[in-house]
Amino acid sequence: MKQDEKEGAARKAVFSPVDNRARVEAVVRRIGDAIELGLIADGEQLPGESELAGQLGVSTVTLREALMALRQQGLVTTRRGRGGGSFVSVPEVPADDRLKARLRGWSTDELRDLGDHWAALSGAAARLAAQRTEPDDLRQLHRTAEELAHTGDAAARSRLYGRFHVELAAAAQSTRLTREQVALQSEIGALLCLVLADDAFREEVADRHRALVSAVQDGAHETAGTLAERCVREPVARLVAVRLGL
Repeated sequence: MKQDEKEGAARKAVFSPVDNRARVEAVVRRIGDAIELGLIADGEQLPGESELAGQLGVSTVTLREALMALRQQGLVTTRRGRGGGSFVSVPEVPADDRLKARLRGWSTDELRDLGDHWAALSGAAARLAAQRTEPDDLRQLHRTAEELAHTGDAAARSRLYGRFHVELAAAAQSTRLTREQVALQSEIGALLCLVLADDAFREEVADRHRALVSAVQDGAHETAGTLAERCVREPVARLVAVRLGL
């Protein structure tokens, strides 16, 4: 797979047909999750209604309802007239109290169960990426890992962390794994602000991500899978500890 195709794989998963059931909600979740992860940039113009509806496999009526919901959530703004259209609007950083209130909605068993699911997804993606990806196709993963290593803002760290795992699934050349990672980040991604604000832990995570990219690049699929699983389990374990302390 060429480099430009590899880098666009995660975005292609965003703009691919949604499930037939509850299509408005599916479009809202797909685009909303992509915005939260930074796969669609702040201020970026979305494709025109007809083009976007065709990419997502929905009617223009369904798309307009979804865009209305996204506007109500503050994720999209619409400009009329010449040069108008729908534009991405990245939400402000959630406050700690909001995140902790959200975390209270999870039981420790639910967090551990989600962590198991996430580890299985990332582990499988890493093993497949190590088998399928050429060394030159990992530039985007390298970039995201380095951005995480040098980003000071906790919310930006959580977005980069989530994006890394989405891009890992894209490197595995699996649209289904990529979609699953995007959906999973909407459930837990923002909560990682509560643990990634710790600079020392952020450095550990960044080093582990670098090691994971190296293992994928070397074709060491078992090492890559084990590292990916650990990359997920440790932050989730810290979230469980925070939840117990609330």
